[in-house]
Amino acid sequence: MLRARFVAILFVLMSVLASAMQSRERDAAWVAPVGAASKINPLANRADAAGGGRKLFQQRCSTCHAEDGRGSTKAPDLTQPAVQGQSDGALFWKVSSGNTRQGMPSFSFLPELQRWQIVLHIRESAVRHDR
Repeated sequence: MLRARFVAILFVLMSVLASAMQSRERDAAWVAPVGAASKINPLANRADAAGGGRKLFQQRCSTCHAEDGRGSTKAPDLTQPAVQGQSDGALFWKVSSGNTRQGMPSFSFLPELQRWQIVLHIRESAVRHDR
């Protein structure tokens, strides 16, 4: 009887652990849908728009990603190749959608062009750190 209870408890614990690991793997592979990732930044050739993105980033993003975008214990370093290798559309989707499981809020309440400005700033901050 005791052995059967032990086996049942062990089974439940392993099921919970497996579920948690699957959830973590899904979050780690936070990938934008193909349609979103293929979007082109309408401000890509407007260097003057990046200044607005810098201001928005400082207001909305720097608390977690640090003022220079290099990340903190709360959020990843946006200057890293894993982030910079993503398309503008993918970054826009992530800024817009958020990922509450990882603590990233949605910024869909911002006007679309402001979210594109943030993407410009993310690109600009990486270039500044390469120098």
